[in-house]
Amino acid sequence: MRIKCDYCGQMIDEELKKCPFCGGPVSTANRVASGQPKTIEELKKWYTDHHLPPEEKTRFFIGRNIKEPKAFGIYRDDSGDFVVYKNKSNGERAVRYRGKDEGYAVNELYQRLRAEIADQKKNSADKGSRNGRSSGRNSSGPDITDILAIVVGILSNPVFLFIIVLLSFIVPMVLDHRPAKGYYHYDGNEYYYQGTSWYSYDPYDDTWSYADNSDLLDSVIYDDTDDAYQSYGNEGTPFEDTNWYDSGSSDDDYDWDSDSSWDSWDSSDSWDSWDSGGSDWDSDW
Repeated sequence: MRIKCDYCGQMIDEELKKCPFCGGPVSTANRVASGQPKTIEELKKWYTDHHLPPEEKTRFFIGRNIKEPKAFGIYRDDSGDFVVYKNKSNGERAVRYRGKDEGYAVNELYQRLRAEIADQKKNSADKGSRNGRSSGRNSSGPDITDILAIVVGILSNPVFLFIIVLLSFIVPMVLDHRPAKGYYHYDGNEYYYQGTSWYSYDPYDDTWSYADNSDLLDSVIYDDTDDAYQSYGNEGTPFEDTNWYDSGSSDDDYDWDSDSSWDSWDSSDSWDSWDSGGSDWDSDW
């Protein structure tokens, strides 16, 4: 399979490690991080080890060429090519990749599966929150007069009043030392900060993922004179176009994009909340 060089735009063979025209690294030569599945069998094991629902429920089929609508999948065809595909809701197939590079093919489906798990968990949490609020409105609890009485009682106590005043000074000071939401450069690499999480950009495969050095990044003070500084975006895929991005969150919001958001589907009881019908089946990927 021939691909376009990221640096000079010439069409080259995907198996090459460097572009023969400009010498730039070929993006397909180094795009799978250590610890990630690199073969179809490893991806199957990763799927099982993370206790995901049956494939018929998630609609992710590993090693199977499913023809029916609403399906993601990867398989090896009779010619030896690895095929990564998505069947849309109308039955039309969009081929994400076809070629000899199994590692690249597996990584394409792996990244899409991770994004889907994060979306499913967020939707499940949002649904639970809505149900909780609805249940709270229908339950018999303290009315407004009871709440006002409690507030007045607290404010009339000088100890509680002192604590409230003290917190009003401490909390803003703590929050002021948190990085602002946005792009950052540090030690020659590109990062994005959102909620309480750091994400790193890989220029070789043009993808974003959780930053392994998040503790180090948290310890850096961001100002104009430091080694780390805020930027206006990178030259590759904008973080806002990824599945990690939460356009509705502010720095103070709870960040559902933690490792546990996609790392596993904890028990069989939670399988019922997986709703593949809510996935975006009309786009190419």
